[in-house]
Amino acid sequence: MLRRFLFKETLEEYKMQRHPMTKEGADALQEELQHLKKVERPAISNAIAEAREHGDLKENAEYHAAREQQGLMEARIKQIESLLGSVQIIDVTKLNPNGKVVFGSTVTILNIDTDEEVTYKIVGEEEADIKHNKISVSSPIARALIAKEEGEEITVKAPSGNIEYEIVEIQYV
Repeated sequence: MLRRFLFKETLEEYKMQRHPMTKEGADALQEELQHLKKVERPAISNAIAEAREHGDLKENAEYHAAREQQGLMEARIKQIESLLGSVQIIDVTKLNPNGKVVFGSTVTILNIDTDEEVTYKIVGEEEADIKHNKISVSSPIARALIAKEEGEEITVKAPSGNIEYEIVEIQYV
């Protein structure tokens, strides 16, 4: 009985957690949700209706493909709605970070060994995209950067060993 109670508390606490997300990330999710509901959902419904007209549903590949696509789309809609229901939108332009790296800031760092500069935006886990230089707030680099200031040096523990960086610039855009 005690074990069930503890699990229930943990599950409820998890559901109540707020996950940080930038305003642009939340807007992008909202846009995707609207596209799925207003464009994709009707298109898939039409495809299912058209496939039904072809007769026997047991051996109708078009029908089964459309139904599978519908299931995947509905799952994505539920996932986005759940994410949007549990996010805490943080607009970095309205914060007063006092020159420190915070969630949502864009940071340019210099690899001290290679003199290579790279710029990252620190975002929520759901919106992280390394191709667009958006790193999760829980990534090793972001964790090392948080609360630091321009000119400070940080050490990031990587599989290949420690990497030393210097913070070149912090932007709040």
